Amino acid sequence: MLSLTRRAGIVALLLATAVTQSAVAQTKAAAAKPHLTVYKTPTCGCCGKWVEQMQASGFTATVTNMDDVSPIKTKNGLPARLASCHTTLVGGYVIEGHVPAADIKRLLKERPAIVGLAAPGMPAGSPGMDVPNSPAYDVVAFDKDGKTRVWATHTPK
Repeated sequence: MLSLTRRAGIVALLLATAVTQSAVAQTKAAAAKPHLTVYKTPTCGCCGKWVEQMQASGFTATVTNMDDVSPIKTKNGLPARLASCHTTLVGGYVIEGHVPAADIKRLLKERPAIVGLAAPGMPAGSPGMDVPNSPAYDVVAFDKDGKTRVWATHTPK
């Protein structure tokens, strides 16, 4: 038979192991859910829908409503011609407008040497701009010099 002191020590060890494993699991879960910092105007409903779709796709988000989002765009190197209705920061990148979750996940996985991704304007059929039978639209990658290339082409359903 184990002494009471020995049993208490074993119980304490098991509890410490369980707490450590729980903390590790929580850290992994947090790492698996990238955090979006979204800047938008308070009256933009499509931006709110985009945030909801990103959360449903596994992101967490903090939303800051601003009357004028242009200072965030300028500060983070977004070329004016790529502007849309909201600007998001995630993992050291800028995401402009209604970029699909799959594109952001690919960006965070591949980590290319770019400033970010943009869905210029407000493309119909993009996440949050759900318009049936919309034409295809491009998401572009842009670098610090403002050069762009097509990152992905999307055909809405």
